Amino acid sequence: MIKMLHDLGIKSEYAYIGGAASIGVSLISWFASRQKKGDDKAQADRWGIFIGHWAPTFFALGVALRLEEQDD
Repeated sequence: MIKMLHDLGIKSEYAYIGGAASIGVSLISWFASRQKKGDDKAQADRWGIFIGHWAPTFFALGVALRLEEQDD
């Protein structure tokens, strides 16, 4: 799968940017949830946590793509 992503032109930097962006979006979602009242706040908190879990996946893909780039 990593080879296929590499062959499609996806670079490790893109994955690292995706990881950093998911952390930023998670924080924005969490800060926005603090403004809500009632049950909506709990749902928004869970959404922020869900988005925050994407970051390790993006960073792991970035490392794998970096290793693939070194093989070239």
